[in-house]
Amino acid sequence: MQRFTHSSWPARIVFGRGKVAETAAEVQRLGACRALVLCTPHQRAEAQALAEGLGPVAAGVFDAATMHTPVAVTACAVEAYAALRADCVVALGGGSTTGLGKAIAARTCAPQVVIPTTYAGSEVTAILGETDAGVKTTRRGAEILPEVVIYDPDLTDTLPAALSITSGLNAMAHAAEGVYAEDGSPIFTLMAVEGLRALREALPAIAVDPADREARDVALYGAWLCGTVLGGVGMSVHHKLCHTLGGSLNLPHAETHAILLPHTIGFVEEARPDLLAPVASLFGGRAGAGLHDFAAGIRAPLRLADLGVTEAQLDPLAAEAVANPYWCPRPLDRQAIRAVLQNAWAGERPR
Repeated sequence: MQRFTHSSWPARIVFGRGKVAETAAEVQRLGACRALVLCTPHQRAEAQALAEGLGPVAAGVFDAATMHTPVAVTACAVEAYAALRADCVVALGGGSTTGLGKAIAARTCAPQVVIPTTYAGSEVTAILGETDAGVKTTRRGAEILPEVVIYDPDLTDTLPAALSITSGLNAMAHAAEGVYAEDGSPIFTLMAVEGLRALREALPAIAVDPADREARDVALYGAWLCGTVLGGVGMSVHHKLCHTLGGSLNLPHAETHAILLPHTIGFVEEARPDLLAPVASLFGGRAGAGLHDFAAGIRAPLRLADLGVTEAQLDPLAAEAVANPYWCPRPLDRQAIRAVLQNAWAGERPR
């Protein structure tokens, strides 16, 4: 067995249908008494209902969470947090809302309760990605990690099938990269494989019947595992490309992950198939091609061109991605990354 060092962040996970009703108790358990509820504009009604359910524990609602966590939005949220004399944040929603809660915590040391309504997985990581002037940067720190995550599948039952699929593939990307991470461990590999297995089972069922409650339960369980892997290991080429495209072009987060996943995994697999053998065993013997076939089978988006990316943009994107690369088991060069982006732009099946 190879030598390894395993470390993971502490987290309190509350999982089950109806558990959102315990939000006030979790806020009070953290020693807080005035929680600012966070959401995106389109989830204002749900956030307001949650705040009303919190009763005197709620300090108010801030409904301007935005994709890629722009620092300008965070500044407004921090002002609202102070003006309302809040002492805690409750983030209701997907990765955008979770990111805003982390950004507030990083600046104020506010304790966080996160209630995911998608499969993003970032709620169990100590990673914060922020954008400023078209550049996305990431950092880690204990002050960024949410203290409590409430997983209530009731809140995912109405998530549209298309968004469920892209959000689920986003979660799968966390696990797929985790199996070859520089600082991985056998425990993280076990969690990654189990998370991938759960989402491989759940997403096709949701694609057929979005109201399948059992599939929803399994998908949220898988997303938790995949996110936990991301929280425990370093990111690699997949996340680097997603951050580059997201920061430069403001592309939708989940769709970008879903489209790039087969190509980035195939890129690593071409040089180090041994590292991706656990993923390949789940998807027909080849990790990259298998993930592409899986995505196509559940009608996931397959082409960057469909997100509005032009072929002329690929060269500068490749240059930006390799200028300050994340660690990768396969050496990065501009030509190879340009080829990955070309295949993802055209939606070609990885060879």
